[in-house]
Amino acid sequence: MLRALSALLATLVMMAAPAFAQQAQRSSECLAMAGGPRATPVNLRRAAADTNEVAITYAGHSTYFIDTPGGVRIATDYSGAYQVGRLPDVITMNRAHSTHYTLAPDPRIPHVLHGWGDDGKKAEISEHIGDVYIRNVTTDIRRYFGDSIGIDMIKDGNSIFIFEVAGLCIGHLGHLHVKLDDSHFAAIGRLDIVMVPIDGTYTMSLDGISEITKRLRASVVLPMHRFATPLDEFMRRIGQQFEIDRRSERTLQISRETLPATPTVIILDGV
Repeated sequence: MLRALSALLATLVMMAAPAFAQQAQRSSECLAMAGGPRATPVNLRRAAADTNEVAITYAGHSTYFIDTPGGVRIATDYSGAYQVGRLPDVITMNRAHSTHYTLAPDPRIPHVLHGWGDDGKKAEISEHIGDVYIRNVTTDIRRYFGDSIGIDMIKDGNSIFIFEVAGLCIGHLGHLHVKLDDSHFAAIGRLDIVMVPIDGTYTMSLDGISEITKRLRASVVLPMHRFATPLDEFMRRIGQQFEIDRRSERTLQISRETLPATPTVIILDGV
């Protein structure tokens, strides 16, 4: 009897596994909406109307703080050098160099998400934290010039982080070194807001990052990792389909319903 019951339970687990996998895929609204029109689905319009705006604050270098309507505070490419207000609840990191990560974060930060894996495995992040769903898409990364191993690239060493909250799909490209192929774009899905490095040297050329920005065609582009890059040069390369909006403040308050109708590069103070 017990043997028969064990066999039955094993069969049920095997039958349920595909359903669990499909449910995990459905966790991402941004992937579900990737091939669809830009119009906001009714359920998301209701969600946007029932929640407050997301606040995105430029802290410095590649670090943006994202404050969700539910009170979750996220810091991107966090090294600890750029701090705005209270400590974040979630930090994401990439390991290009020490300005993009720390191996000794403040122990009071409860969620530390590395954009790289250990033991040769890639980072696989899919977490619901409060009202935000966080996932990643890995890309290869060049070794830092101080490395003496002699291998040019680290496979899956960088992560593009995607934050899904309040009906918004927010992407941070990290310290991107390579062109994205169709598989990357499919895994990223739809982005409403994207943070892009525009230094033109340490990450990618301006031509390379401009092509990625145009293909993603997010409603809002937030430059980062700028150094001395002329903003006009970046705007010239991405084309006339993008408008430019220069702000005198460091924080952008935005919701699904207040996204600009035309794709817009928003330059926050400090960028």
